[in-house]
Amino acid sequence: MAPADSESLLERAYLDAVEQVGDLDEARERILDAAYEQFCRMGIRRSTMEDVARRAKVSRITVYRRFATKDALVEHVVRREFRRYFDRFLIDIEQAGTAADRVVLGFVSSLRAIRGNPLIGGLIEAEPDLLVPSMIADGGRTLATVRRFVAGQLRREQRAGNVSGDLDVELVAELMVRISASFLAIPGDVVDLDDDAQLASIARRFLVPMLTPPAPPA
Repeated sequence: MAPADSESLLERAYLDAVEQVGDLDEARERILDAAYEQFCRMGIRRSTMEDVARRAKVSRITVYRRFATKDALVEHVVRREFRRYFDRFLIDIEQAGTAADRVVLGFVSSLRAIRGNPLIGGLIEAEPDLLVPSMIADGGRTLATVRRFVAGQLRREQRAGNVSGDLDVELVAELMVRISASFLAIPGDVVDLDDDAQLASIARRFLVPMLTPPAPPA
């Protein structure tokens, strides 16, 4: 599932969301829709290109013309789901009135969106060896992509005067992303990831204070 070039899967999804990249190939969209449904129903390992072609009601050759391999098809399906996550995230945080509220809402909605996604959440739970390594064993590119996304949001808060101009946005974004990623990749029994109220409380207690830079030494 690793992209063939230097961009990570999440980097591509992030750029698609920011640049509002669409897909104008109707047959390609049908194949991606069919593959998404197939993977959600049967899992990736048990699904074949023939299964996808049959569900999309196209020939196997049509599928291969647009996606040379099953890995390429899987990558594009997962990438599209992450792009939808970024789109949803940007909409969700607009509902919050303060920077602190946006941090809390962003943390909760991120975990909910990824875990609740039938494909991404299903892969993390049922086939983690397919998805998780592609997210964490790519030289840090995936985490770096999300960190840049979060850092960009924090800089917007700085420009609006909602957080201190002295805030180290790169470091704060790095810590926030690593905390969120650890919950996704390594579930535990202390925090109930399905309890939005508990997640919001954790965000207010541990993430929101990161918006206040430490006082300079005397």
